[in-house]
Amino acid sequence: MLRRLPEKTKYAPKKPKRFGSQSRYRPSKPFLQSSPVKENQELEVVIDDIGSRGDGIAKLQGDLIFVPRSKIGERVKVRIASVGGKFAVAERVG
Repeated sequence: MLRRLPEKTKYAPKKPKRFGSQSRYRPSKPFLQSSPVKENQELEVVIDDIGSRGDGIAKLQGDLIFVPRSKIGERVKVRIASVGGKFAVAERVG
């Protein structure tokens, strides 16, 4: 048997949601933003960090570029092999 709500709460106005309101969402960056690098582009980058798999990591405008066989502090000329969402994988040139 179904339970009925009391008449006084049945038609009561609903309270606005406290969290997750769309009116407060103001992103600092555009939703779809193009990557600063493209495939087959050649760059010269400085390795800032080492990733968990041993690849060198360079940063360019907030995006990460993974460079295999590199060390921290090295200045390397690379060619972008593939581009993901916020990262790219590169290979060393020369």
